[in-house]
Amino acid sequence: MNLCNSVTIDKKEFYRELFSLAIPIGLQNLLIALIGATDAFMLGRLTQDSVSAVSLANQIVFIMNLFAGAVVGSGGVLLAQYWGKGDRTMVKNLFCMIIKWAFGISVVFFTLALFIPEVLMSIYTSDAALIEIGSSYLRAVAPSYLFVGITQCYYVVMKLEGKAKNTVYISIFTLITDVVLDIFLIYGLIGDFKGFGADGSAYSTVFVELGALVWCIVESHKKDSVRPDIKGLTWFSKSITKDFIRIALPMLGSSLAWGLGFSMHSFIMGHLGNDATAAASITSVAQEIITCVCKGISAGAGIMVGKLLGRNMFEKAKEYGRRFWRVSVVTGIIHMFLLCVLAPVVTTFFVLSETAKQYLILMLLFSGIYVFAYSINTIIVCGVFPAGGDANYDAISVFLASWCFALPLALFGAFVFKLPVIVVYILMCSDEIVKLPWLYGRYKKYKWLNNLTQEEPV
Repeated sequence: MNLCNSVTIDKKEFYRELFSLAIPIGLQNLLIALIGATDAFMLGRLTQDSVSAVSLANQIVFIMNLFAGAVVGSGGVLLAQYWGKGDRTMVKNLFCMIIKWAFGISVVFFTLALFIPEVLMSIYTSDAALIEIGSSYLRAVAPSYLFVGITQCYYVVMKLEGKAKNTVYISIFTLITDVVLDIFLIYGLIGDFKGFGADGSAYSTVFVELGALVWCIVESHKKDSVRPDIKGLTWFSKSITKDFIRIALPMLGSSLAWGLGFSMHSFIMGHLGNDATAAASITSVAQEIITCVCKGISAGAGIMVGKLLGRNMFEKAKEYGRRFWRVSVVTGIIHMFLLCVLAPVVTTFFVLSETAKQYLILMLLFSGIYVFAYSINTIIVCGVFPAGGDANYDAISVFLASWCFALPLALFGAFVFKLPVIVVYILMCSDEIVKLPWLYGRYKKYKWLNNLTQEEPV
């Protein structure tokens, strides 16, 4: 593999392909984030306890998505390269394989949420009222877990097929349906029906997730679409499974290290009081909305670079990597600006105590710096690097930055030194910033320039 000679890329071609992927994927992420935002908004208009309890309860599906995300993400790496190679049979077989893995994970979390929700809630808070509301919500929302992972598998294949816009249509359907159902199921507004409160949000989630999966299945049965079949679901290859696990394990390690660390944020805030929990929950929703663009670009980067590597076009992939580095910096600056502008405005939309409002403004302002670093890390580490199988760096950097630096400082600050809530929050969210100075050195080693496809899998 010759890395000495550079090639000139067609910028129009690069941005045309990037926008065709990033815009639909970013819109899809935005619409998904808006579902969470509307739920938080409607529950926030109900009671502060409701938005806090549901935010803590949703840490369970968040953790489930870490496992499912590692499966779908590692499967997506192989799918992109085999798609670039033109091996459609292997694409179908890999699709079926990740569906089986994702469904198995969903069943485990469905069982936990349905049968021991009080135990799960008690991990995050000792407040009896929050445990009661959150446990009831978990029992109601548990069936939706069975649909989420499979739907994500379909989304990956639809994006490879050039049908990313279809995922946007599905997300628009889920957003509109969720909002309409939330209005009636949370508040009632029909005759003497008073609504289900927080549980109403859970019921609407179950309905829209089932609807999204059904839509995906219908789309997959259209002409020239990849869809699961009995032969694919019973297919097994030892060598491909080894490749899958080799990519999945570091991605899972990275996801768990980051995700459990992020879940620890809820644990810490949950033990610092309802005001801190509510403010941090709303800040998290704002971050999700703002960072949809970088997540779309990251997913687009993985597909674009992965296809080139599957065709052995290493020099062009290298030039694409350089272009994505520049894009990541510009994206980070835009995200930082948007979040800082949003800070003074967002408090007017929620029923919060004065203390919670003060916390929220300060958390959002600091988050401007956080999302700048997060944007660069996400596009390069979660997009470009895994496209060629380099998932180890993400796992190591997350472990060191989160578990060896940010979280210990936040835990000591919160429970030993009793530091102010905002100081604890800054310490807690410093991990993305700490990771940034080391990133460029790893990028320049080009360990992500690998073709992972096999000629004759066994």
